[in-house]
Amino acid sequence: MLQRWLGIVLLGLSWSALADKTPEYGVALEGFDYPYPVRYFEFDSQQQSLRMAYLDVQPDDANGQTVVLLHGKNFCAATWEGTIEALAGAGYRVIAPDQIGFCKSAKPAHYQFSFHQLAANTRALLDSLDIKEHLIMGHSMGGMLATRYALMYPQRVSRLVLLNPIGLEDWLAKGVPYRDVQAWYEGELRSNAEGMRRYQQATYYAGEWRPEFDRWVTMQAGMFAGPGRERVAWLSALTYDMILTQPVYYEFPRLRVPTLLLIGEQDNTAVGKASAPEAARRALGNYPVLAREAAARIPDAALMLFPEWGHSPQVQAPAAFHRILIEQLAD
Repeated sequence: MLQRWLGIVLLGLSWSALADKTPEYGVALEGFDYPYPVRYFEFDSQQQSLRMAYLDVQPDDANGQTVVLLHGKNFCAATWEGTIEALAGAGYRVIAPDQIGFCKSAKPAHYQFSFHQLAANTRALLDSLDIKEHLIMGHSMGGMLATRYALMYPQRVSRLVLLNPIGLEDWLAKGVPYRDVQAWYEGELRSNAEGMRRYQQATYYAGEWRPEFDRWVTMQAGMFAGPGRERVAWLSALTYDMILTQPVYYEFPRLRVPTLLLIGEQDNTAVGKASAPEAARRALGNYPVLAREAAARIPDAALMLFPEWGHSPQVQAPAAFHRILIEQLAD
């Protein structure tokens, strides 16, 4: 018991020390290096000129297929680092964008965020690269976006892969109270590395922590610590509102593309869960149940469950996860 207590204390001290050293990144994540060269797609949207950052990684021995990777709410294209390496090594061309409002992409002060708009932006990027048919894989919030994209452009999607997507339930309908954008903004202004790390340990990695996970904490926390923190917090608030008020859950039966769900069962993500009444909170984010329900609602769906993994299997267990992913895509 004493050894465990000392371990917790030492871990807390190390987190506090790291929080004190949080880097200050620019509003477009200037100062944080991506694992591959960053390119930019310039386009007009909602009466303004924007640029969308993306990675375009070509394999040495191409199999003729392209995979589009869509990041989550607290993630960036860079978080797909291991997945990009594995896919490119298996012959896939990989496109990984940063959505407008996130990471190295433009952060407009005024933008109507919707999954429809982000899907249209993604299609415009792919059109600029002359990519028509492709696989699309979304993680976390990217799973909601990938679902919307597949609903809007089914003729382009050869396969939909959902990796621990959020949106497998309607949180407002299940008791999460509505929170206006100003309230989200004020909460986001209080974000810091230590809080992010604690949340990620409990949710992303099933209670586990390893030093290599800190890179992704500093990536996110550095934007909130930098000179553009108010803009970053405001856009984070707008996108939280998008997530909470634009469920894709009810449209799962409309999907018309082969779908693969890859679910770490230790995940417990539910947007707004902390503000829900206790009785409702206990029922939210039950991924073992939600994954099975989603697979039953989606036509032509396959489900793989991973009992020991959390919200981010591609980071928590990269070697094992990517071996399984490549095998499934080749099936």
